[in-house]
Amino acid sequence: MLIIGITGTLGAGKGTVVDYLVQEKNFSHYSVRAFLIKEIEKRNLPVNRDSMVLVANDLRANHTSSYITDCLYEEAKKNNRNSIIESIRTPGEALSLRAKGDFLLIAVDADIAIRYQRVTLRGSETDHIGFEEFSANETREMNSDDPNKQNLRKCIEMADICIENNGDITQLYEKINKFPISQM
Repeated sequence: MLIIGITGTLGAGKGTVVDYLVQEKNFSHYSVRAFLIKEIEKRNLPVNRDSMVLVANDLRANHTSSYITDCLYEEAKKNNRNSIIESIRTPGEALSLRAKGDFLLIAVDADIAIRYQRVTLRGSETDHIGFEEFSANETREMNSDDPNKQNLRKCIEMADICIENNGDITQLYEKINKFPISQM
């Protein structure tokens, strides 16, 4: 069983990579976002990016820095299939998953203007924001010395595979197929 972790910047195309691997390579998908939405709803909080960050940081602080992805890993392990855990946001999550065995971390990035346009078009519950707030959210999540808080920059540095996704979907699929995961 191979576990792929997906990390990267906001709106870079992580979900598109996941969708491709699920549809074309028969991977199972485990979503940090879906995990957090369930917890946010239990706490009767609004489903938005601030609540996601707050709840994720709280869970990590009260358990371990890898608590969320460890829970998702246990679900994947029960199915014993190649799986994707989306989205790795702390170095502790990447390190914990790497220590469990067959693990590959993929980072996806793109220019900020392209990413903001994608987020605006996507329009999920966390995406109804202006460019300044989008940029501020990214800045907040890029670096932290606190192991329980997001540190996307470090996660991207830890990646085994980095995909620059400034083109269209066909170009993204071509890039995915150049990596060893395309043989699975």
